[in-house]
Amino acid sequence: MTEAPDAAAIAANLAAVQARIARAAEANGRTADAVRLVAVSKTFGLDAIRAAIDAGQRDFGENRVQEALPKIDALSAAHPDLRWHLIGHLQSNKARKAGRPFDAIHSVDSLDLLRRLEEAAVEGRRRPQFLVQVDLAGEATKFGASPDEATAIVKAAATLTAGRLVGLMTLPPFYDDPVAARPVFARLRAFRDELVAGGVPAANLAELSMGMSHDFEAAIAEGSTIVRVGSAIFGPRTKP
Repeated sequence: MTEAPDAAAIAANLAAVQARIARAAEANGRTADAVRLVAVSKTFGLDAIRAAIDAGQRDFGENRVQEALPKIDALSAAHPDLRWHLIGHLQSNKARKAGRPFDAIHSVDSLDLLRRLEEAAVEGRRRPQFLVQVDLAGEATKFGASPDEATAIVKAAATLTAGRLVGLMTLPPFYDDPVAARPVFARLRAFRDELVAGGVPAANLAELSMGMSHDFEAAIAEGSTIVRVGSAIFGPRTKP
């Protein structure tokens, strides 16, 4: 695990990110509470997460199921109001493990994964939220469904009885200038609008999960409702 910054630093960083979210939202005619902040705690330990909890944070994001489960187990009893988001790529054979502890899974990128997550939710008597990850950049190093594949997943989600489709997610290429990512964010919003215009219930696509530490303000300008921020809160990660 990355060595955690001290609690005071995490609290100050969290407050600064929240202020930036509020400014970005207000600059685009939105309110701060229209944007949910997910603190990305991957590679950080329990002390760092507890510091963020003490500062008022309740939504946390993890990339890997096997890393997240011990954290969820350690914190859920004392903090039952936490919401855990799986934001990393999920293999279908790990869907059963992911379908129970997570409140939201942002990386649904195939019909098979959607089916397996739904089965796990039914077995676990859970009501997780699902977001379809859409690949709009075509980068070989990133996962996600093509727009055509994403459309099929969204339509199939109409039959869910346990899990609930709530939106879309995307990962743009990394740009030194975060403004350069805005066209990718705009394409996800336009794709969502096309699906709704084609008959998909708006409630099923209300969330747009886009924007991370270096570009979340640009994402908010294009309609993001969920930003996934890690290093700006917890500090830089140390590579293994």
